[in-house]
Amino acid sequence: MNVEHEVKRLVEEIQRLGSKNADGQTSVTFGVLFNDDQCANIFEALVGTLKAAKKRKVVKYDSELLLQGVHDSVSITLLQE
Repeated sequence: MNVEHEVKRLVEEIQRLGSKNADGQTSVTFGVLFNDDQCANIFEALVGTLKAAKKRKVVKYDSELLLQGVHDSVSITLLQE
């Protein structure tokens, strides 16, 4: 799969699992994404896909590296719907 396709799928999954925040943006925690069975089947490297999406300014989150367990409560916000 190419990176653009992976990022597009990530946006769809954040929209499916997330909820609107006070600013009207969709957000979801890393733990919810990581532990979702459908996401596990789609993404071989969820952290890599998130990093690529962050680099393209599609999502934002406040951590350089996301680790399962440690960063489960980190909020990932969709910048482009």
